Amino acid sequence: MAPLWCVIPAAGRGTRVGGDCPKQYLPLAGRALIMHTIERLAAHPRIAGLLVVLAADDARWPGVDSLHGKPVFTTIGGGERADSVLAGLRALPIGVGAGDFVLVHDAARPCVRATDIDRLLDAASAGDGGLLGAPLRDTLKRADEQGCSRLTEPREHRWRAFTPQMFRRGQLVVALEAASQQGVLVSDEAMAMERAGYAPLLVEGAEDNIKVTTAADFALAEFLLTRTA
Repeated sequence: MAPLWCVIPAAGRGTRVGGDCPKQYLPLAGRALIMHTIERLAAHPRIAGLLVVLAADDARWPGVDSLHGKPVFTTIGGGERADSVLAGLRALPIGVGAGDFVLVHDAARPCVRATDIDRLLDAASAGDGGLLGAPLRDTLKRADEQGCSRLTEPREHRWRAFTPQMFRRGQLVVALEAASQQGVLVSDEAMAMERAGYAPLLVEGAEDNIKVTTAADFALAEFLLTRTA
């Protein structure tokens, strides 16, 4: 499989962490969270370049234009994740064709393992693309409006969705555009592809590929960065 580009949506503010600084620029092990993420992606031998999608008023981006000898481009995103991913896909270099696979990875997932990226690329390139994830192992409860447990949901065939997610550029653009035109807010790229009739392959990855969402996640991510590669 030829080297491929990775789109990193980073236009959000991460309000659940609190404070005025967007989550992706908060310090993690002495560096901005997003720098750990893009460093890890750029170090992967099968990734050719990165396209980071920023907010229009982003004054904190450090101006990185290359990492590990690979280009790092930027573009301006939109109000929702799907808008930013679509902007990133449209801004990819002209050499990335409609039939070429592209990765999309959360800026707040700095601990993704290189071996898991390899597993995704090897497993999902023969079909409609796919995504990293993990089967649900905990008991799943449905709560009522008061926060009381009212029902135990079956966990069979249920997965937690991670990133990277990998799809053909043209198909993903069409799927995201269709969802937007129909007023559907998709939570990830796989949801857009599912709505378009595709069946993304779920590829099991390490559960320490966490998304840093709350203040407590920073300490866990710092610990995991010393143990994952």
